[in-house]
Amino acid sequence: MTTLIKLEILRTLRNRRYLFFTIAYPALMYVFFIHAYGSTDQAGGLPVKTYFMVSMATFGAVGAVLTGNAQRISLERKSGWVRQLRLTALPGRSYTVSKIAASSVTTLPSILVVFAVGASQGVSLGVAQWIGLAAALWLGSFVFAALGVALGYAAAPDAVQPIVMITYMAMALLGGTWFPVSGSLEGFAQFNPVFLYNKLATFTRPGHSLDLVAVAGLAAFLAVFVAAAATLYRRDTRQA
Repeated sequence: MTTLIKLEILRTLRNRRYLFFTIAYPALMYVFFIHAYGSTDQAGGLPVKTYFMVSMATFGAVGAVLTGNAQRISLERKSGWVRQLRLTALPGRSYTVSKIAASSVTTLPSILVVFAVGASQGVSLGVAQWIGLAAALWLGSFVFAALGVALGYAAAPDAVQPIVMITYMAMALLGGTWFPVSGSLEGFAQFNPVFLYNKLATFTRPGHSLDLVAVAGLAAFLAVFVAAAATLYRRDTRQA
């Protein structure tokens, strides 16, 4: 399984589309947003530069694992690669875990590049806050890696791209990625994993600690998505 994880990571990092859309694009969008807003404004209780640094880091991380996993698994099913792996000694759970682990590792560049741009634009956090925020966002990306695996098994190869993009953009739109969620919309956003993902940054506000409600919500989503991925994998095995 370790070898498969290494191969998955190397294959992803060689993908130029990945490098642009999950690393360069979120950083460019971050620069756009902080210049579109006033530099002294607040967003979601955080300075604008900090708020959009987090939201664009999560945007890149979710894109990296969700679209990458779903599309790659769907194409591998179409090409027969998954069927070939089933003929080896590799257990099905190892294949699924390797996909989640490999894609989660590749989220680090998208998070760290946006953080580097944020620091260059004047975002000021303590060393412990920088490390804690990077760790929280990286661990949170496992939730969307599992969702990507589930969608990869749920959708047909010809339909997976639009399904993933609609899911991705809907969660981002209602999850505080493009603008702070407030009012009556916030009640619905509590059931959106992207909203909870962005809430992990609230501990950077003075007098606040890590939002344990958001952590618990993400843990619940992770359990649901992993269970869905396992169920869909078994269904795909029976149909193969």
